[in-house]
Order: sequence, then C-alpha cells, then structure tokens
Amino acid sequence: MKFTEFALPAVVLRGIAEAGFERLTPVQEESIPLALSAKDVAAQAQTGTGKTAAFLISLFTRLLAAGQETTNNPRALIMAPTRELVVQICADADLLGKYTGLRVQAIFGGMDYDKQRQALKDGVDIIVATPGRLIDYFRQKVFSLRRVEMLVIDEADRMFDMGFIKDLRYILRQLPPFEKRQTMLFSATLSPQVMELAYEFMNIAEKVSIEPKQMTAIKIDQILYHVSRREKFALLLGLLKSETDIERMLLFVNTKIEGERLHALLEANGFSAGVLSGDVVQKKRMRILERFKLGEIQCLVATDVASRGIHVDNITHVVNYDLPQDREDYVHRIGRTARAGASGRAISFADEETVYQLAEIEEYLGHAIPSTMPIDADFCFEYKRVARKKRPPLVERKKEAGNPASRPRPRRRPAGRKPAAPRAE
Repeated sequence: MKFTEFALPAVVLRGIAEAGFERLTPVQEESIPLALSAKDVAAQAQTGTGKTAAFLISLFTRLLAAGQETTNNPRALIMAPTRELVVQICADADLLGKYTGLRVQAIFGGMDYDKQRQALKDGVDIIVATPGRLIDYFRQKVFSLRRVEMLVIDEADRMFDMGFIKDLRYILRQLPPFEKRQTMLFSATLSPQVMELAYEFMNIAEKVSIEPKQMTAIKIDQILYHVSRREKFALLLGLLKSETDIERMLLFVNTKIEGERLHALLEANGFSAGVLSGDVVQKKRMRILERFKLGEIQCLVATDVASRGIHVDNITHVVNYDLPQDREDYVHRIGRTARAGASGRAISFADEETVYQLAEIEEYLGHAIPSTMPIDADFCFEYKRVARKKRPPLVERKKEAGNPASRPRPRRRPAGRKPAAPRAE
C-alpha cells in the first residue's frame, strides 16, 4: 500500500515524499487507517519498523483538520522514555512535518532549562518529552495540558523498565478524559502491564500486533560465535579487519566498565570509537551521536540504558559483545540495523558468562540464531592491550570522598594502663 492511497493533507504528503517514503511498513499499514478513523491504537512495534512515521502522520493529519491556532498550551503530547528518542522523534517530525506549519518542541533534562521554558511560553503545537522535566514545567504552570487533542506514548514497556510509570500516570491524569482525546501507544511487547495502562487511559484501544515472524527485520543477517571471554576482542578485531562493508558499527555491552574498556581497546588498536554510558553527560552524548551519524566515529560502544533512543541510519553492523540479560533487549539491539528496508548484520558473542541467556533469547525469537563453526585461530588477531586503571587503597578513596569515618583513628590506650609520665626537660 502507498501513502498516496490515503486522504492525507497535501503538505503531509509532500513531507512524506521528500523523506523518501513511498510504501507503508506492516505497522503503518495496520495502525494508520485506525488512527485516521479517530480510534485509539495500542500497537506492538519494534525499533526500525516505521512506528514513528505512523504516529506522526496520523497526528499531523488530525491537528491540521482541526485548524486551531498555536498557543503556549500544546494540542498534542508525545511521551518517550529517553532523551535520545525525544531528539529523534523531533528530527522525524521536522522532516515529515516540514510544510505543515506546526511547531514542535522537545522537552528533556540535561539541556538549557530557561531556553526550553521560553520556547513553551512562545507557543507550541506539539510537545515531545521525557516525563521528568515536563512535570517540572507543568507544576510551574508554564503551560496547561487541558487542550491536548492527541497523545502518543512511545516505547511504553521502557517506561516501566526505567521507573517512569509513576510520572507517566501523573501526566496522563492531567490530560482531558480519554473520550475527549485520541491516544496511540507503541510498545515492543504488549505485556499485561502495558495493556493495563491502555485499559485505564485509552478509549477501547484497537490492538495491533506484529506476528512473531516479523519480530526482527527480515534483512538482518544474524550470526552467533561461541568464544571465550579472553578471546572476544581478538575475534572482534578479526571481524573488523575482514568485513569490508562496515559503515557504522554499534557494539553493546552489559556494564559501563566493560564499555569503557572496549572503547579504550578499539582506540588503542586504531579504530575511531565512542562510548555511551550512564556517566556521559547529555551534551557530550549528543556530540558523540552526531559524530557517529556523520561517520567521524566508526564504532560506538553502548550499554542498553545509554543506547535507548539511538536511531541512526546506515548502521551496517550491530555486535552483541555481551549477550543481553533480557531477551527483549536482543530484539531492541539488533533492530538498530536494517532500518527502512536496508540490510544489516547482527553478530553475537556467547562467552562462558553470558551463554546462559542464549536459550531464552532463541525461545523468544522462535528460532535458533545461526552459529558458526569453531573459530580458526588465524582469524583472531593479536592486538595492543590497555593497562587497567589501578584503584587507590580503600582508605585513600574514602579520604578523597570526604568520609570522616575513614580517617585514621588515634591509637587507643589499653584498659588499666596509666599514661606515661612526661619526660624531664
């Protein structure tokens, strides 16, 4: 089905054409007709399936049909769990809504507080936000949510995982009743928790589910290596030197310590790399992502929490350097490649510590991940090692942290012993 088959506003069709979209993805084909008929939609959709375009096109069409003026009180609200996802949604909104005249504003922490506050006062049609800072501005009465005609909740399952559900419920209670607005909810899984949220805050939502065979993009070539932990980087180096079509590679680790170590190893061995972990401040994260998008960084190392919301085109390879502890994270991870009809490769390392997650991941996928033959020793390259940072002794670390309890204590006199007599001068 083509977008031109829908009765969409000319300005929306123009944005779709300039974005290079022509045919609908499965989630778009099922959700857009429902949304255009003013029904609430709860859709199961993975990253890279076109869900963002699905709700933006529906949202633009509704707001343009109403034709109301822009004020400091938004007409639409899009909630997302991460700052990176907010930024990506706004970028897609700018592209698809280029000719609509609708004003879109991102609201999230880590950026200029007063600038975002002033943007809301100047007038906005659509807010794209993470829960925390939105509640902050709302409680200051910078804007009202009583004018909202359409609500979108993106990656609802991640709202639960990241502990935002209490804040999300608070925001939803400030909106007009569900019968007076339209709601679209998207989630990687329509779990009982997510569906409970839908029953409470949506108006008899139409359920859209992608079949298990579509759990991952068709054009992702998945492969698994059984490898010892100490040989993993040598194998990765072999892959980097043998794969000739690597444009951008995203590497996933389970801890920020491992991420920093992998980043250091990549740079020490001549590869341009960046790392996203919980310790990286927001402005630096955005600079790293921009360099990754521009191709200045070939390899980006990330933890699951730090990577949520990364939507970068032309990621040709995703490497699960550590197999994820959550089976759903596997699908989220590899969904960063093979986007918008492109092809990609997902490579996973199963070592002696993470191999135990493999059976659960394959059960969730509904098939086994193709495994390689035993690794040829010639394929694993020698590499430059990096020295591990030495941690100072415990007492010194506590001193640096300003912990009074860590200071050396004065020696105590044994009970019953008299103090020594002063020496004669």
